Amino acid sequence: MGDFVHYFNISLGIGTIVLQIISVFTLFLLFFVSKENRYLSFIKKNFIILAFFLLFFSVLFSLFYSEILNYAPCFHCWIQRIFLFPQMFLFGIAWFRKDKNVFWYSIFLLLVGMLDALYLNYIYYFNPNSAPCDASGVSCVKRLVSEFGGYISIPMFSFTIFFVLMTVLLVVYFYKKDESINI
Repeated sequence: MGDFVHYFNISLGIGTIVLQIISVFTLFLLFFVSKENRYLSFIKKNFIILAFFLLFFSVLFSLFYSEILNYAPCFHCWIQRIFLFPQMFLFGIAWFRKDKNVFWYSIFLLLVGMLDALYLNYIYYFNPNSAPCDASGVSCVKRLVSEFGGYISIPMFSFTIFFVLMTVLLVVYFYKKDESINI
């Protein structure tokens, strides 16, 4: 299973980097290009479906690491799961009901989860000695995944999905506010 896990990590790492690049590009278009944009219009129109599938695969991959590969989640990973996993159901129900007000339910959960993910990345990459283990003994800085020179890690996976979802919601909120969807 070693080769499979290695190639799986590399594939997810490439996907993570691609999502980061797309998100930065999207934010650039949103805040620095003022003309009509079909790409941003597409995101705004389909944000519920996009968010649902991003969340679905995030939950799936997170559970794969913890339940199949037996990588025990640390304290901060559990906190981030608390703020990420329920959103898959929120967006699934919103997709079914065509309820665009899911934006308001999701934004707070994303913000708190993203701040915790940012803090975990700070600990993981810059200050590993400040991370006490929780009572279970699972370390927040254990290098379970380390690809592309150590840039890609489980904390980076987590931060990226929060960042991408926050980018989608920023497009919904700020792009063409005059044609608002009651947000």
